[in-house]
Amino acid sequence: MRTAFRLKALNVGGMTPFSATDYPGQLAAVIFVQGCPWRCGYCHNPHLKPRLGARPIAWQQVLDWLGRRVGLIDAVVFSGGEPSIDPALAGAIGAVRKLGFDIGLHTAGIYPKRLAEILPLLDWVGLDIKAPFAHYERITQIAASGAQALAAAEAILASGVNYEFRTTIHPALLPEADVLAQAQGLARMGVQNYVLQIFRAQGSGDAALNSVAMAGYPSAQLLRQVAQLFPHFTLRRA
Repeated sequence: MRTAFRLKALNVGGMTPFSATDYPGQLAAVIFVQGCPWRCGYCHNPHLKPRLGARPIAWQQVLDWLGRRVGLIDAVVFSGGEPSIDPALAGAIGAVRKLGFDIGLHTAGIYPKRLAEILPLLDWVGLDIKAPFAHYERITQIAASGAQALAAAEAILASGVNYEFRTTIHPALLPEADVLAQAQGLARMGVQNYVLQIFRAQGSGDAALNSVAMAGYPSAQLLRQVAQLFPHFTLRRA
């Protein structure tokens, strides 16, 4: 099945045909978009950071494949990299929505204005919260990145779109006091659904982070404190 939607092609770096974990409660395909300007040490998709001219997978090929999966999967999630880096994202979402799929987005909120424009096209969004907003550079290695993430968080909360905010935690990057302070700040903003993801060495290319002992982190006391702040709280382990 070929679509008649002919806007600028999305720069696709890869695809997962079936996933039960990337969109809550839905069987989804995941489309990975090339490009991300941030340099988080725990990134598990570093090969997607460069914004390459060559596309490993043609966008039309992806659309044709999705057309053959109507009725077999429920949703399509755009991930990355950082999917909102691509000016073709809105058109790509429109093309996929025409096929009848629910639409999800994984984002770090790097481009809050572009995110705000596409939020009405989404059914669900997962926002990575890297650190307390004042300390974002510790994770991203980019100055003022916390202001971008804060603007994105505020836009999502104002949009009414279903969401989860989630933080990958590692003792060398986020001491427990910072994890708690961040959670308290998000709760004050009105966040209802929050996830802590414990760092996993598998897939990470950062030898320094991989060498740090994780035993006892996060503590049971911290988890109790964070869980009490949100109506919906989840801990994800490797």
